[in-house]
Amino acid sequence: MMLLIRIGALLFGLSLVAVPGRAMRCAEDADMKAEQGNYVEAVFAGGCFWCVEAAFENLPGVVEAVSGYAGGEASEATYDQVSSGATGHYEAVRVVYDPDVIGYEELLEVFWRHIDPTDAGGQFADRGARYRTAVFYLTDGQRRTAEASRAALQAKNIFDGPVVTEILPFPGFFPAEEHHQGYRARHPERYEAYSEHSGRAPFLRKTWGDAPVGKGDFPMPGDDELRRRLTPMQYRVVREDGTEPAFDNAYWDNKRAGIYVDVVSGEPLFSSLDKFDSGTGWPSFTKPLAPDNIVAKEDRSLLMTRTEARSRRGDSHLGHVFPDGPAPSGRRWCINSAALRFVPVEDLEREGYGAYLPLFEGRK
Repeated sequence: MMLLIRIGALLFGLSLVAVPGRAMRCAEDADMKAEQGNYVEAVFAGGCFWCVEAAFENLPGVVEAVSGYAGGEASEATYDQVSSGATGHYEAVRVVYDPDVIGYEELLEVFWRHIDPTDAGGQFADRGARYRTAVFYLTDGQRRTAEASRAALQAKNIFDGPVVTEILPFPGFFPAEEHHQGYRARHPERYEAYSEHSGRAPFLRKTWGDAPVGKGDFPMPGDDELRRRLTPMQYRVVREDGTEPAFDNAYWDNKRAGIYVDVVSGEPLFSSLDKFDSGTGWPSFTKPLAPDNIVAKEDRSLLMTRTEARSRRGDSHLGHVFPDGPAPSGRRWCINSAALRFVPVEDLEREGYGAYLPLFEGRK
């Protein structure tokens, strides 16, 4: 990015003078701020921090997105120091968000959709170690969620190569100089030109387009085939929005390790690692395994307003989401067993879900 920025400075008259003393170590300050108002912090590195900041700054629930430097061992970091390669820092963005409005897994989905996670040498026209991608976790819960999200991304087979984005412990953060903050909002034309000519915007259009899902191979059977393949209860649940009896269904008390996939399409939906006993008699989960495979819709049936969960490709009625689940998500995904098929850990590789095996290493 250094060369492009200097070219941009010549073309647009952009000042490259750093603000002395602006960069400072702020892990403690971020923690203090995060505690106020029950906000939470997340840190992502995805190449040029202008672009990563822009991806998060206007999301509902995001309080602030700050460009800066993370991951190095030096006791201070400025743009010139980081650009020299001497500090070992990544260009990164610190996101402070309200978990009651947006979840960490949703931030990860946004992150994946704004980078090339298969590039180990930088991002697009920006080459070098400071432009590598990484998720910096602040808690063990963030680490587990990030690992699951990365595995789900790999399993979608969107990219030609493997996902190489690292998931690393958070070592501290230095805010970047003032003229790097909010760059898209302050210089929209320059930002769009940079995003386009760096190759980022064309890559994102080619990879994602307007489609909300990737290129995973989850074929949709016709209705006649579904009627033959599914039991009457399964068909009633997934195609007629039915509900199976509580405590009298296949998985409400299943304690085996593995993943749950859509009974219609086979797309991954939930993991046993996120399953808990809600006492309701239906399988309950704190979060999806692959959030991109589930659509949440308002449901006004039965003279009440609820949030319905449906599979994206299969369009199967799965169940509902309630705000009375355990920490850290506070959500209860109450799902019909009839909408699911369980794939135990020992069968993941054979059935084409081998990308999820790392999630269960060292776990029961």
